[in-house]
Amino acid sequence: MAETVWDGGALPVAARGRNSVGWWGMLCLIATEASLFGYLLFSYYFFAAQHDKAWLPEPHPSLALAAPNTVVLLTSSVAIWWGEQGVTRGRRRQHLLGLATGILLGLTFLVVQVFEWKAKTYGLASGAYGSFYFTITGFHMVHVIVGVVVLSVVFAWSAAGLFNPRRHDPVMISAVYWHFVDVVWLAVFFTFYVTPYLW
Repeated sequence: MAETVWDGGALPVAARGRNSVGWWGMLCLIATEASLFGYLLFSYYFFAAQHDKAWLPEPHPSLALAAPNTVVLLTSSVAIWWGEQGVTRGRRRQHLLGLATGILLGLTFLVVQVFEWKAKTYGLASGAYGSFYFTITGFHMVHVIVGVVVLSVVFAWSAAGLFNPRRHDPVMISAVYWHFVDVVWLAVFFTFYVTPYLW
């Protein structure tokens, strides 16, 4: 059996892009996770449709932390996209700066979300709304944590010079996951912070 030795240059993989196994694996993972959030949000709306506004502990939730935090997360997606453009165009500095900025903004989102949790006057076991809120936002926070860890690993690989304009599948795959996490947050934000104002 022949041994493959990495010489410290670009990763010894074919430049397959969107035909790679990793790409399709990520799309399958995203489909699964989208289903999970779809079911959770459906459960919330199904329960809400059967009750009047009295079941909400905060009929008009504060947007003081949630709205800026949403902007932070969306900005992180822009930064990651900019970093993606850097690697595809051979602009290493742009690539590293985009990833680093996205990671820092993701960490900022997590810290602000913890403060948002602490500001709530209800808890996970205080009623149906609290259960929905902390379960759904908690699942989202777990996904953000996973995204930050994955992007950090990709950043370390990028800093080591493992990617170039031909070989950068891990960058694109991790970025797709991050964009998915941001889209999910928009649905969560609309559900818990916007819809109470519309009822």
